[in-house]
Amino acid sequence: MKVREKITEWQKNILTISEKPLLTSAIVLLFSLVTVLSLSYRYYKYEFHDFWGQVLAEAHGTIFDIAVIGILLVWLNQTGERRMRIRAYKDEIDDFRLWESEEAAFRTAGNIKRLNRHGINDIDLVNCYMGKANLNYVNLEKANLNYANLISSNLMEANLKKSRLNQTRFENCSMNSAALDESYANGAVFKDCYAIKSSFLSAYLIKADFTNAYLMEASFNGAYLSGADFNNANLYKADFRGAKGLSLEQMSKAKSLYLAEFDDEFKDLLSAQFPELIDQ
Repeated sequence: MKVREKITEWQKNILTISEKPLLTSAIVLLFSLVTVLSLSYRYYKYEFHDFWGQVLAEAHGTIFDIAVIGILLVWLNQTGERRMRIRAYKDEIDDFRLWESEEAAFRTAGNIKRLNRHGINDIDLVNCYMGKANLNYVNLEKANLNYANLISSNLMEANLKKSRLNQTRFENCSMNSAALDESYANGAVFKDCYAIKSSFLSAYLIKADFTNAYLMEASFNGAYLSGADFNNANLYKADFRGAKGLSLEQMSKAKSLYLAEFDDEFKDLLSAQFPELIDQ
């Protein structure tokens, strides 16, 4: 009975030691050190010169292993961690998709910025809610924001080049100096938004809604504007040269076209029929 109790106590002591990694490492190191020194005693005493040369040779090999294999392992580990973080950020965006709440907007915006820090910009944001989110200076080039909701959000100097913005809602957004060049924003809603000095070069804006928008000095060069609504929009110094699908009826509904630029032929027709818009 006493023998069994001693064995049980011994097992408990071993388990206690194994639960303390520093103590376990110290014991293993001490045991290994005693074993190696004991077995190497005769070499220290009788063949020290030759033995020391072999130790130095082995040390050089160890340094080489650390320099090559160690660095490679660190790089692989960091790469793996980076991929896991990126995957986690994208998964969280998926979790909040279709959820219209302040928390969803806040968390989605945060994940966009984290992905940007990892050099990721072509993010899937279809049907995401980002109302009132702070997205100033974000990079969403080639991202997919179809049917996303960005009402009253901040997109100052945001990069939305070549992104998909079909049916996306930008009502009351502050997006001055934003870049939407070559984006696909058919049916997008820009009502009451501030897009001063924003760029829509060669963008697809078919049936886009710019009602009451502030588009002073905005660039629409080469943009596709068939059916776009500029009702009561301020287009002071806006540039429409090379725009396709633009009609006199569209421009006649604008609040102001003062100093706006058009192709020569179109500008002549506009000046003849609506001089009050050009001159105010």
